[in-house]
Amino acid sequence: MTTDALQKLHAARPFRSFSLRLGDGQRLPVEHPEMLAYAPKSRLATVYFSDGSFEIVDLLLVTGLEVTGNGHKLRRRGR
Repeated sequence: MTTDALQKLHAARPFRSFSLRLGDGQRLPVEHPEMLAYAPKSRLATVYFSDGSFEIVDLLLVTGLEVTGNGHKLRRRGR
């Protein structure tokens, strides 16, 4: 995984939620662009969670990025 790939996915519009996969199998969900922060050319990223907690991750430990949704809830129309 490259930081360029993370930056492109994070900056995509419309935003699609995604997860960072770590080498130990853990997945860190990024459900909104404001839930991820990192400095350009930095090895560290902070992933924030809806309960107010956060995790600081060394980007060298990220093995992949997984797109998990389109950022919008799907609605079904009833007949």
